[in-house]
Amino acid sequence: MNMYDLIPHDYLLRHINLALEEDIKDGDHSSLACISKETLNKAKLIAKQEGIICGIDIAKKVYAMVDSSIKFTALMKDGDKIKKGDIVFKVEGSAIGILTSERTALNYMQRLSGIATSTNEYVQIIKGTNAKLLDTRKTTPSMRLFEKYAVKVGGGFNHRIGLYDMIMLKDNHIDFAGGISKAIGKTKEYLKSLNKDLKIEIEVRSLKELDEVLSIGGVDRIMLDNFTPELLSEAVKIINSRYETEASGGINKDTILSFAKTGVDFISVGSLTHQIKSLDLSLVAES
Repeated sequence: MNMYDLIPHDYLLRHINLALEEDIKDGDHSSLACISKETLNKAKLIAKQEGIICGIDIAKKVYAMVDSSIKFTALMKDGDKIKKGDIVFKVEGSAIGILTSERTALNYMQRLSGIATSTNEYVQIIKGTNAKLLDTRKTTPSMRLFEKYAVKVGGGFNHRIGLYDMIMLKDNHIDFAGGISKAIGKTKEYLKSLNKDLKIEIEVRSLKELDEVLSIGGVDRIMLDNFTPELLSEAVKIINSRYETEASGGINKDTILSFAKTGVDFISVGSLTHQIKSLDLSLVAES
């Protein structure tokens, strides 16, 4: 996939600039103190474990923004499977520029590769079922577009990007609105008043709430929250493809297949982006 389909180029540059400002301030004094500005060197990024690589083009931008004279050579592309010892990219040029860029480039790549790797593990588990794996809004502040990009690189699908591009009526919305009927009714009126065309998803916590939603209609997707696989299977049969279905709530790698086998359309997993172990990558100087 094209990274810029999800992360606008200007947004990417602003984000990297902020990350570099956070790290460098008035200078990389560790490098400046002991290395001549004229010193040239080479380095390579080595994978220390297996996984799915992600963030190569972001790292390339980091190096270019620190020192445009640095030559960046990608040996892989986002989404490639890597094993321990694989060389992901090489850089050549200013030794100070290479070192100043290192941590920011790796911070992006290690986290995004960790997300892509974990996502792909989930995807492989449910392969062959009808279910599609979704991410959530449980993302690192300011890193959402990057983390959702990593989910796609890993083979998953993006849920809504934010509060603005889809209506999701969750338990608190329903309770605050005065019930399911009022929540749906007010939402339809709101969208009509703004002439907005947004998909509506509603969360249900029981078969009783499901029956109420089905009797009212007017939604696009029903989220079945914290249902057991057995109860989810029953709910999916009741819905009978009249609406899209989504399973959510504490689903992990040990349990996701049992949910996927119910015939549910989507399974959302918050831990894809909020409980991630970064992939181990290391930049090593070449002699």
